[in-house]
Amino acid sequence: MRRLRREGAYFRIADPEWAHPLDATYAAERGGRWNPPGSFPVLYLNRNLKTARANIERKFAGLPYGPETLRPEDAPLLIETAVADADFVDVVTDEGCVAAGLPATYPLYRNAREVGWDRCQPIGLQAWGAGETGIACRSAATRDRTGEELALFRRPGQAALGVVRRFLFEEWFW
Repeated sequence: MRRLRREGAYFRIADPEWAHPLDATYAAERGGRWNPPGSFPVLYLNRNLKTARANIERKFAGLPYGPETLRPEDAPLLIETAVADADFVDVVTDEGCVAAGLPATYPLYRNAREVGWDRCQPIGLQAWGAGETGIACRSAATRDRTGEELALFRRPGQAALGVVRRFLFEEWFW
């Protein structure tokens, strides 16, 4: 697998009721794109506001209501954190996608179907087992290969990430 360096501000969409919005336990239990249920903790982060907004829009896609109907106290917060300079598995560049075993067109196949979690989770397991820091990847929410996300692996003994800033929904989404 290829690697690339990432650092700096990243954003987590969080439920306002979460006591610890940067806790990766939920993803360890339920799974996500890069980790199967019952496996290892991953903190899923957005590189920028555009990607975070796309993830909210994706969550509401196909529903008879949208984010505009949310009451302020129920709307998701955006948590800014700072990721330390490190190497991550590259699923951002065409070459990195291919090296990881994905199509160069990731997050889509050439036929415009989305690459599923079933294809990504074994790559995450392999990266976790190899001691990788995580996976920098194109966002499936933007579908146009412009959004980027970070699957930050959380290993025992690692320093916790801190909250740099909390944004209310009306501050970041619109």
